[in-house]
Amino acid sequence: MKIGELAKRSGLSAYTIRYYERIGLLPHADRDQSGQRDYDASILTWMEFLERLKSTGMPIREMLRYAALRERGVGSELERGALLEQHRERVRAHVAELQACLLVLDTKIAGYSGTEQRKNDHDAPIPEDRRKPAGTRQAGAR
Repeated sequence: MKIGELAKRSGLSAYTIRYYERIGLLPHADRDQSGQRDYDASILTWMEFLERLKSTGMPIREMLRYAALRERGVGSELERGALLEQHRERVRAHVAELQACLLVLDTKIAGYSGTEQRKNDHDAPIPEDRRKPAGTRQAGAR
């Protein structure tokens, strides 16, 4: 499959596909007689996995490390598993943080809709002396 078709099917741009190939996230594609990249459809599974890693916040340097371990094949399974386990823990921590944020948002929304009648520190107006940017003075003060 040509790069345009791969881009269409993967949702990535041709530029991103070439970049991923250049840095080593994707294996170098075979070339046809005219020198154009010719990808096997099986690369789509790998690209989908890379996009999952990316969307969960894995840095490219770790994705590159995983890709290099994958390229080594048999014998690198334990290292690959450990890398994914470490990333999973970071993802879990981030999900817990997002859940806490979601709870705050839900509470605020419920308060505004009238289903919950409570006032907390987040609803209190900002005191006048804290509204001014740091370093500003009142008129006449010297």
